[in-house]
Order: sequence, then structure tokens, then C-alpha cells
Amino acid sequence: MDPHPGLLADWGLTDDADGLARFADACVEAFAGHVAIVKPQSAFFERHGSRGIAVLERLLADLAGTRTLSLLDVKRGDIGSTMDGYADAYLGIGAPLGADAVTLSPYLGFGSLDPALRRAREAGRGVFVLARTSNPEGAEVQQATLAERSVAQAVVDGASARNAGAEPLGDVGVVVGATADHGLSLQALNGAVLAPGLGAQGATAEDVARCFAGVSGLVLPAASRSLLKAGPQPSAIRAAAAATRDDLDQAFSAAR
Repeated sequence: MDPHPGLLADWGLTDDADGLARFADACVEAFAGHVAIVKPQSAFFERHGSRGIAVLERLLADLAGTRTLSLLDVKRGDIGSTMDGYADAYLGIGAPLGADAVTLSPYLGFGSLDPALRRAREAGRGVFVLARTSNPEGAEVQQATLAERSVAQAVVDGASARNAGAEPLGDVGVVVGATADHGLSLQALNGAVLAPGLGAQGATAEDVARCFAGVSGLVLPAASRSLLKAGPQPSAIRAAAAATRDDLDQAFSAAR
């Protein structure tokens, strides 16, 4: 759910909080109760200031209690009391912008995420930690090696340690893009993998199935533009999501 200016224009909506609210309402109608999880991109709500944040808060509230989970893409990461503040905003019990899960950046050290991981566990929420992202610029940091393992693998190993022994899966997932061979060992993760890059970024259903063939946990392929371009009618967006689901089912069945 990435309501960037071009998409709002394509939908015939104004690039302001009113257009944003209409976008959010259409997405809730299209997806709530029909897909497993939706991923609003916080930046496109934040760009509209306090009124945009209010739309995001209402969107998350509208999704709560439906059969569709919310994963808020905020990529927060900091240290100490600042990380505590982010945890209060997004992950704590009664958090004003509480989602079922959020994305986190570990590049101030995996241990810096501990306040958020603790708060998520207390509230029954989850997190997805950036490991190997779909953008090409990420490689210079994420594929750098230290002590014979890549930085991205160290992130996966940190998540695996937090998930050890959890059943059926731990609440610390990782973000691993589907647009390139990730080269990671994910067998011990015992958690979910968020796999961005499907659709407009170039990854196909077959690419996703190939990249994550060895994952025993949950794989969540993420697509935005390739689905939302079918809007603004909620029924058309829902149909695009169903078609993508069927493509993924077929690709994963063929890869088994």
C-alpha cells in the first residue's frame, strides 16, 4: 500500500490528505478479510503531515480485528531511549500507530533493536528486520563480510537466535529481497521472510519460488504497484491480488 503521488493521480485522487483517505478506504475494502497481510508504507502517509498520520492511524484501526494482518513499513532503528520511543509508537500495548508487525533496521547493531523486540513480544506483535534488501545499493553494506559471514547473514543469525525454540514460528522475521540471489542460509531462522520485489521491481512468481525453495518457515512475497495499478475500484484491486496469489501458488507447487 504505497500511495505515492503518481498513483493518487492515476486514481483520479488529489495529492493531499483527502485523496489519501479515499485511497486508504478503497484498500481496506479491497483487501480486509481477503488477503493475509497488507504492508502500508509509512513514508507516503508521513509526507502529508499530521493529517496523513491521522489517515494511517485510522487505516491501522480499520484493519485491526479483520482477518488481514497489518505490517507497517517504517524501517525504524536507533539506540536507547529513542528506540524505546519508536517501540511505544508502533509496538507497545495500546500503541497509537500499532500494527501487527513493523519493519526495523538493524544497522546500528542488532542489539540496538532489543527494546522493540521486547515490546513486540509483550504486545503479541512481530517485527521484520532488514537483512538483504531488494535495492541494488544495499549490496555494498549487506554483502560485506566479517568473520567469514556477510553482514546480512549476521542479521539472519541474530533473528534466528531470538526465534530459537519458538513454536510454530518466532516473532522476528527478516526482509530478503526476491530480485536477486540472496546467498543466505535461512534454514535456522524459525521465522517469516518478507520478500519484496515481486511485480514492478522485476521479480516473478518463479523467481520468488526459486529464491526461497529451501525455507521451511513462512515466505511473504510483497507487491504494490503491480496490484494497485488495477485501481481505483476495490473489486479490480482484489482481483489483481487473487491472480498474483494463484501465480505464486502455481510457482511454489512447481518448485517443490
